[in-house]
This record gives sequence, structure tokens and C-alpha cells, in this order.
Amino acid sequence: AENIIHPVLARIEGDPPGTKGISIFLVPKLWVDEDGSLGEPNDVVCTGIEEKMGIHASATCSMTLGGKGNCRGLLLGEECQGMKIMFYMMNEARLGVGFQAFGYASAAYLYALNYARERVQGRDLGSGKDSSAPQVPIIRHPDVRRMLLGMKAYVEGMRSFVYYVGQCLDREALAADEAERAYYKGFGDLLTPLVKAYCAQRGFDVCVTALQVYGGYGYIKEYPVEQLVRDCKITSIYEGTDGIQAMDLLGRKLGMAQGQVFMNLLEEIQKTIALARDTKGLEELSAEFERAVNRLGEVALQMGKSALSPKFKVAFAHVVMAWMLLWRAALAKQKLDSGAKKKDMEFYQGQLKSAEFFIHTILPTTLGKMDSIAKCNGSAVEISEAAFGG
Repeated sequence: AENIIHPVLARIEGDPPGTKGISIFLVPKLWVDEDGSLGEPNDVVCTGIEEKMGIHASATCSMTLGGKGNCRGLLLGEECQGMKIMFYMMNEARLGVGFQAFGYASAAYLYALNYARERVQGRDLGSGKDSSAPQVPIIRHPDVRRMLLGMKAYVEGMRSFVYYVGQCLDREALAADEAERAYYKGFGDLLTPLVKAYCAQRGFDVCVTALQVYGGYGYIKEYPVEQLVRDCKITSIYEGTDGIQAMDLLGRKLGMAQGQVFMNLLEEIQKTIALARDTKGLEELSAEFERAVNRLGEVALQMGKSALSPKFKVAFAHVVMAWMLLWRAALAKQKLDSGAKKKDMEFYQGQLKSAEFFIHTILPTTLGKMDSIAKCNGSAVEISEAAFGG
């Protein structure tokens, strides 16, 4: 590019200490003259390209601004509003990172699924010790099927999750009045840290599981999943680590409007519970999920009266994932019951199995997490530095 413009956080001399005194400036690589032509270079230097674990196609570097004492920039917005302005960009970036992690997970799952269908190794479990039995694709092995179905459930849940948040942002933009705008803006604000952190965490887990499906082949660069594992790891780090997202959720978002935004979301979830409860064949899944939702509400109320726990972010997101999968299952069951086209039946039946697997296999661990949160154990902050050893 002929020129590069860097948004830079900096403090104007004499402004207050801390984040309240930070402003934001536009700092160009080259100054632009009055006639629009490029002028003298600014005091901005790239001091080195970073050698990263992954995402090598996205070059990042170390920068020195003002190394010679001659770096200039133009104030963007008002003085001391730098952090507020930055977070307009940051919140969009956080959503983008969550979508990015979901994309990695989706690709990793499809690679692993295709490999499992093609890779022939071992005999069918039902053949026992019959040495003459033919070898079968590894998708026939129960443990491989467990890994694949787990990946499928996470990927489908994340897909609906990111679409739902995107829909909330659209509804905020297109709202007919201020009340409707505030309603959907609340959901967007509340769920942004969840999209970012949960999709990053579980997206990476899906990539690791995909590598496991490949076995030893997954660990070599001849196959694509090792790159996805490396590339996806950054998503839980940049634009605010998972811990930062937990602090944002618990410190700012959960208590918005005196907790009303959270209660509004629980009401939206109850609509899906009612839909599933009235759908023949989903009564048990609906009841199991409702138990987790009720427990989430209880724990949230308790947290409002006591210490906050970063574990709540994971439990909250697991419940949202189960919500998305149950919602998908309820709509799929309606399609099946109304006579779905033959070419679509396997897809709809797959939605039922994804929800069934997640709610019966993964959601119970979430109830355990919420029991752990309720204990409010403080060992991590109470332990002395010397007691860590080393």
C-alpha cells in the first residue's frame, strides 16, 4: 500500500492517569500534503516480523512509533475518549474472532469426517475375533463415531449461535422503535463475550479432536488439520483472552439493566423449551434442558449476591449451545413429521442426534460446573505465591 494509517492509543500531556486519560490518534506512515500527494515519512518503523505458532498468512510485526522523537498523529474524536472509541472496533473484532474459530472448527470437522469415511483400518466391533473379517472404514468404530458426533454437535450449535447473534444485530439496526432496538442491542452486548470466548475454546477443541481422528497422520503437515489446530489457538488469545471475556460478561454484561437483559434471554430460551415440549419425541430432551436452564438462573441469582466466577461463562455458553441444538431439533422434527423430502431426511435426523448427544452427554457436565460455581471456592486466589512451588 502507498500509505498505512495506524490508529494509536496515547495520552496527551497533562491528561488524567489510567485509561480515563487515553485518547486515540490517526498516525500515518507518510504524511499527506495539502494537494493530496504523499509527503515526508512519519517516525514509524517496523522493527521485526513476528514468528508465530500459526496464522502465518497473516503477518504481524513489532512497531516503534517516535523512536527519533518525531512521530505525529491526528486526534480522532474527543480527548480522553480513546478506550470508548477503540471498543467500537474491539466488539466487532471479538465477534469476528468467534466466527473465525467456528470456521476453523467447521473445516476441521468436515476434513475429519471425510477421512473417517475413506480410511480403512481395523475390523468391525461386531466381528469379534474373526481374523477373516474384512477391515472397515474407521467411521464404523464406536470411539471415532463418538468424536465425530461431538464435533458435529459443537459445529452445528456454534453455527446457529453466531447466526443468532448476527440476527440480533440486524434487528437492532432495523428496529421500529427505541424499545425494540434496546431489546436486541442487549442480546448483542450480552452474547458478544460468549461468542468470542466459547467459539474460540470449543473451536480449538474441535480442531484437536479432528487431529485425533486422523491419528498419527493428523500430526504431520501432509494433512491439513495440524494447521487448523495451530491457526485456531490464537482465537482464545487475541482481541481479549478468554479470561478478559469472562470479566466482561460478569463485570459488565450480566448486570445490564439490573439483570433484565439476562432475564429476557431466559424468556427467549423458554419459548424453545415450550416448542420442544409440544413436539412429539422431544419431551425428554426438553425436560433435561429445562433443568439446566433453571439451574443457570439460580446460579446467576446467587452470583449477584456473592463472588463472581469465570466458570459461569462456560456454563452459560453450554446452555446457549444446548438451546440452539434443541431449537434446531424441534424444527427438524416438525419437518420430518410433516413429510420431509427423502434427500433431506438424513440431515433432519442428524439434527435430532446432535441435540440428543449434546443434552444427554455434554450438558450434564455443565450442571456439575454450576454446582462448583455455587460453592464459591476461593483456593485459586487464597494460595500464597510460595505455595505454587517451582
